[in-house]
Amino acid sequence: MLTESVPSVVEMRGIGKVFHAGAMENHVLTDIHLDIRQGEFVSIAGPSGCGKTTLLSLMGLLDTPTYGELHVAGRPVQGLGRHARAAMRNTLIGFVFQTFNLLPDLTIAENVELPLTFRHGMGRRERMERAAESLSSVGMAHRMSHYPAQLSGGQQQRVAVARALAGDPAILLADEPTGNLDLPNGETVMALLSRLHASGRTICMVTHDERFGFVADRVVRLLDGRVVDESTFQQLRREAECGLDERRALETFL
Repeated sequence: MLTESVPSVVEMRGIGKVFHAGAMENHVLTDIHLDIRQGEFVSIAGPSGCGKTTLLSLMGLLDTPTYGELHVAGRPVQGLGRHARAAMRNTLIGFVFQTFNLLPDLTIAENVELPLTFRHGMGRRERMERAAESLSSVGMAHRMSHYPAQLSGGQQQRVAVARALAGDPAILLADEPTGNLDLPNGETVMALLSRLHASGRTICMVTHDERFGFVADRVVRLLDGRVVDESTFQQLRREAECGLDERRALETFL
């Protein structure tokens, strides 16, 4: 169990996100207070549409909060321009997406190396050494010269993890990393994330799959854009399910 003496990699204080469509406001996230500490494995869970991916996007500096304070690796994010945010994202954050996002015309090694080309002062040799080391850490060094289409889905996701790790980020953000995989490949990827966490990596993962969420040290429950405790989450979910059953019964009667 991590204590408060361990530094926070992500700090959110009163974070909210509002999307506008004409005169309509959609409050996707409301009053989020959340710390992710160095060395933690945190899972963000909740039903579809509750704001999980939006929350991860804010952590990863892919989007900006409408209000509230956000710090990443101790650095305030508010007021940063687009280029400053991109530089911060490139050095501090590693992403793993549900759809792999590998470029088909590049080899596996070139895909892993690509984000490092935006690092100032890092030459080709160092980039390739990092790519090789990162691929070795996920058991894919023997496929460096292959192309994405030559790999299975599970192998492609392992390469995506290697790409995220190559820059030695402060935190690894994974958005439904098993969402496009069958159960055996999903279990393989989760075992890989668990090993990385055991080696000291800080990981925050969004998942709707209860089987994988509990691999984490801590599960953060999100419901209707708010963080709720476990008992509240289960109560509200039961109420929602009862309401759905009643609506279905009414529709059948009508």
